[in-house]
Amino acid sequence: MKNWLRKHPEVRTIRVAAADLNGQARGKRIPARFAEKVAIEGTRFPMSVLNLDIWGEDIDDSPLLFESGDADGVLRPTERGFVPMPWLEAPTALLPIWMYRENGQPYEGDPRHALARVVRRYAEKGLTPVVATELEFFLIDDSGKTLQVPPSPRSGKRRKAAEILSIRALDAFDAFFTDLYEACEEMDIPADTAISEAGLGQFEINLMHGDDALKAADDAWLFKMLVKGLARRHGFAASFMAKPYADYAGTGLHTHFSVQDSEGRNIFSNGGPEGSEALHQAIAGCLAAMPDSTLLFAPHANSYDRLVPGNHAPTGICWAYENRTAAIRVPSGSSGARRIEHRVAGGDVNPYLMLAAILGAALIGMEDGLTPPPPITGNAYAMPLPQIPDNWDSAIRAFEGSPTIARIFPRELIRNLVQTKRQERHYMAELSPEEQVEVYLDTV
Repeated sequence: MKNWLRKHPEVRTIRVAAADLNGQARGKRIPARFAEKVAIEGTRFPMSVLNLDIWGEDIDDSPLLFESGDADGVLRPTERGFVPMPWLEAPTALLPIWMYRENGQPYEGDPRHALARVVRRYAEKGLTPVVATELEFFLIDDSGKTLQVPPSPRSGKRRKAAEILSIRALDAFDAFFTDLYEACEEMDIPADTAISEAGLGQFEINLMHGDDALKAADDAWLFKMLVKGLARRHGFAASFMAKPYADYAGTGLHTHFSVQDSEGRNIFSNGGPEGSEALHQAIAGCLAAMPDSTLLFAPHANSYDRLVPGNHAPTGICWAYENRTAAIRVPSGSSGARRIEHRVAGGDVNPYLMLAAILGAALIGMEDGLTPPPPITGNAYAMPLPQIPDNWDSAIRAFEGSPTIARIFPRELIRNLVQTKRQERHYMAELSPEEQVEVYLDTV
């Protein structure tokens, strides 16, 4: 970290930031001349800061507040080190941090520690998850009373229709995407293919797979921050909210993963198209945990507007080979690359909690030797399948009382998240749909 600072004397300020339960960056702005000190010693702020609601307000009656004196946690740099923030005008670097208790133990309410906990359980078994994410987002003109597609900087025209896999739609915002890919290189975010999607002004960029699930979550968290910040520099907004337009598809964050053994072999492969017993057990674990973990895949009021039948988001709890109507898809391709695509999460999730839920459920499936139901064929929306919770309240209750969730996440994180979501649900009920969109547009 010292070397990075010396190689970048142009950096004038730094940000130190951790992800709260909603995936919001919480932290401080520090002059560059004090950056080396914080890189070595870390910093401090209240543990309650990682447990704020979507507006950034304290959680009423949280034991982290007055009951405990609103005590500090110790924030230490993650292994990521400094990364540039190319969306800001002045040369600036971000130092990602995560929270520990005074005694040096990880703070159980930190979502990054929750994912690290799951990864350690894999490592204890000689296993390593290999993870890739696909992030969809909208480019939006939010300068008027209603949201609309921004005009193309090239033509000045608005394309008021979905343009699936349209080169024209990508070229219309070529300057933005060129800057975005250059920024991803600077930030070591492995951005791969970009496509236009089924919503108005909707695009998707895939992040390449890797054998470090924490880095994959870091990449997704940083990518969301980058896209939103860079879009503002280009004169429009970008949003990962689940459903900004009622009449068009919402935004997903699909996760592809496999698991390697200590020899680097993919344990989901058996040399054939059907995949191994471990693959089927992992699928069974993901399906069994799906109702109880929906709150992590659909964490906001707006999230449930996306989870409707026939709208490019899964609603039935099922799996299939090469079938995008299923919640769990096993893509075709070479047997050595056999993997699971988990398709439930919206773009508005906290990537750390999402990956912890998916990988934790898969591991439980393998530990318990679970067997999935037969794979479906055809249109999942037309089948009498068990359903993913379709409303916020049901998802909160399922998450809170789940024995499966208790095997994946620490008790304190479960309690904190439930309190957060109940407070948000209460205040969101007082807002109109338009006011809710305004809240979510820039935050998630």
